[in-house]
Amino acid sequence: MNVTAYRRGRTVRTLAASMLAVAALGLTAACGGSGDGGSDNAGKANPSASADKAAKGGNAGAKDAKGAKDAKDAKDAKTQAQKAGAGSEEEPIGDCDVNKTAFSLQKVKNPINHLLLKTTNGAGVDCKLVGYPGLKFGEDAQSATPVNEDSQPQSVVVLAPGESAYAGITTSAADGSGSEGSEVNSLEVFVDGSEDPASVELPGGSVYIDSSAQVTYWQTTAQDALTW
Repeated sequence: MNVTAYRRGRTVRTLAASMLAVAALGLTAACGGSGDGGSDNAGKANPSASADKAAKGGNAGAKDAKGAKDAKDAKDAKTQAQKAGAGSEEEPIGDCDVNKTAFSLQKVKNPINHLLLKTTNGAGVDCKLVGYPGLKFGEDAQSATPVNEDSQPQSVVVLAPGESAYAGITTSAADGSGSEGSEVNSLEVFVDGSEDPASVELPGGSVYIDSSAQVTYWQTTAQDALTW
């Protein structure tokens, strides 16, 4: 065998062995790196998954807490609304009780032939005076004194405890045109809502009444009562 050929063949075999060794080493490194890398990645992926799970759990807990708070706020708002509604309910104002109402009657100089009826709420609660007082002058009166329709106020008179209302009474015509006049010595006053009358003393003990007698609706002031 030629020496040169021998050396060349040996060199080729050496190179082939070296290349095979390098390839094997690369394959081993690749497998080992993949295994290590997979292990590391798996190890790194687990904390990430745990973090995601914890985050989701935290979000769920926060959502539950927010839901509970919203429910409590809604319940509190409903309770406050119910309380407000209960506090805003007011009992209706009843008619003035004739037995808890004080009446007085006085004669006035102007206008002439007029009396002023005053009533004061003696009850401990508000009451209302509907319409006008029913007047019965004298024991022989067949009907109540007519009302002056022009004197009707815009609203019903409501009296707080201790407050007063008024009604003006025309006893007779100023020019003497009235008929069927007579002197009477008693007066009974009826108020809406009460069947029993209140006896009111006449100023001077008696008063002259004729067919022109009238009474106004209940008014909040004496001036309004005497305007008609």
